[in-house]
Amino acid sequence: MKVIDSTAALRELIGDWKRSGLSVGFVPTMGNLHDGHLKLVKRAKAHNDKVIVSIFVNPMQFGKNEDLDAYPRTIEQDKAKLVAEGTDAVFLPSVADMYPAGLDAQTFVEVPGISDVLCGASRPGHFRGVATVVSKLFNMVQPDDAFFGEKDFQQLAVIRTMARDLSMAVTIHGVPTERETSGLAMSSRNGYLSEEEKATASEIYQAMQRMKLAIEKGNKNFDELEASTVADLEEKGFRNDYVKVVNASTFMPASATDAHLVIVVALFMGKTRLIDNIQVHV
Repeated sequence: MKVIDSTAALRELIGDWKRSGLSVGFVPTMGNLHDGHLKLVKRAKAHNDKVIVSIFVNPMQFGKNEDLDAYPRTIEQDKAKLVAEGTDAVFLPSVADMYPAGLDAQTFVEVPGISDVLCGASRPGHFRGVATVVSKLFNMVQPDDAFFGEKDFQQLAVIRTMARDLSMAVTIHGVPTERETSGLAMSSRNGYLSEEEKATASEIYQAMQRMKLAIEKGNKNFDELEASTVADLEEKGFRNDYVKVVNASTFMPASATDAHLVIVVALFMGKTRLIDNIQVHV
């Protein structure tokens, strides 16, 4: 596996691949890789001739009181996992490479509407940071295909919208969420949880499953479903950010006539913010 830490070396490698007629699959990450990330790599390998993974903890998508400094950085372990998966290259840009003029002077990309609700409302500026860094990485890597987990369903929608609106020549692939045996969605932030908290956190998936079953049986009283689920989870020790049933395309509150819904949740277990979702077709 090639380890690349400069844009010039990256462009040379990608140019060689492209001139040889090889397709390029790309998996952007913030590192601290788990089986969910490796599932993306596997999907990319099955779809493309060459696979490149980036590892970059993006300061632009963290708020002032969020966990940028504490975010786990495990680069040597990450590289070993990528080698084991047969990854062709890993790109390790620095903050100075990505934002040479500094964050405050950086041109940014913003996807209106969909970036303003749910996680966008709870974390102002978060999706601006996501869209900007992914846009830059797409320009650097020039991939044919890019792979993202469905765990952050809103982020996936933001990136798809950005790629469409800016006429980017990349196909965006969503990959189903990888879960622990308990049902807890795999996440780098799970490492902040104690074993007891992890066991409790699995209740999120169970609660979403109950909501899904109720909707499939014809319950369209979404406000009541949301409120009862919040009450149940708060009783178990969670602090609520949101539990919502939304239209899977617009992320607006679901109506009784919507056919493709997604249950989206963001909850705190202690200081750790956990997100998850489950799609519902009715």
